[in-house]
Amino acid sequence: MAETVTITDLEGGVRLITLNRPEKKNALTGAMYDAMREALAGADAADRTGAVVFAGQPGMFSAGNDLADFMGGAAGGFSASPALAFIRQLARTRTPMVAAIDGIAVGIGATLSLHCDLVYASPAARLRMPFVELGLVPEAASSYLLPLRVGRLKATELLLLSRPLDADEALALGLVNAVLPADMLLDQAIAQAAKLAALPRGALAASRALIRGDQAQVEAALEAEARAFDAQLRSPESQERLAAFLARSKPASSA
Repeated sequence: MAETVTITDLEGGVRLITLNRPEKKNALTGAMYDAMREALAGADAADRTGAVVFAGQPGMFSAGNDLADFMGGAAGGFSASPALAFIRQLARTRTPMVAAIDGIAVGIGATLSLHCDLVYASPAARLRMPFVELGLVPEAASSYLLPLRVGRLKATELLLLSRPLDADEALALGLVNAVLPADMLLDQAIAQAAKLAALPRGALAASRALIRGDQAQVEAALEAEARAFDAQLRSPESQERLAAFLARSKPASSA
């Protein structure tokens, strides 16, 4: 059975994290969150690793949370989930991170990129954050980071109305650095990550911290979202919306 997340340490100090669950559009399970969290923590602990790249499969970055897997293990709520443990690690990771987005990037697949230092997309990239549609709230500090990036009005449109963004609009809004042909995307992301990894580590870390701003604010937003997410997850409206989504997603043969 293929690994659903593969970790590859490349030349030049680049760690490549590849989502490898194409049959489910790279929807993230608890085990996948754990693997990514450990890969990020390991990058911070390893002197040889100077940058991390997130990638998916051709035509799909990630469909977001695997809701069936999440609901199946949700007894402890969001606060005890591998998803939140990963998000906390994502926000705290000191190693520069780069995303290569080809195709769909839904939910955490989109909000993950807000924590990356560089983001590249293919023309097929589609970012969408449908939290409110599911009776939930934004996560990964996106309620704080997205307004800083695109302004409050645009962030409201994207987070409350769940409007999808194509690659060109994401570029215009400053959510991606460049739009590249799909066959060049990963090579560019790795090349830029290698440039980051080659820089003097102390100067890079200090400059990155200055650029990223108030870390305490990011983590405070993340934790406030987590509390609200937990409360909404227990609400009747969320339970109804999630059940309806899962019913629509269930293959007819398994009904």
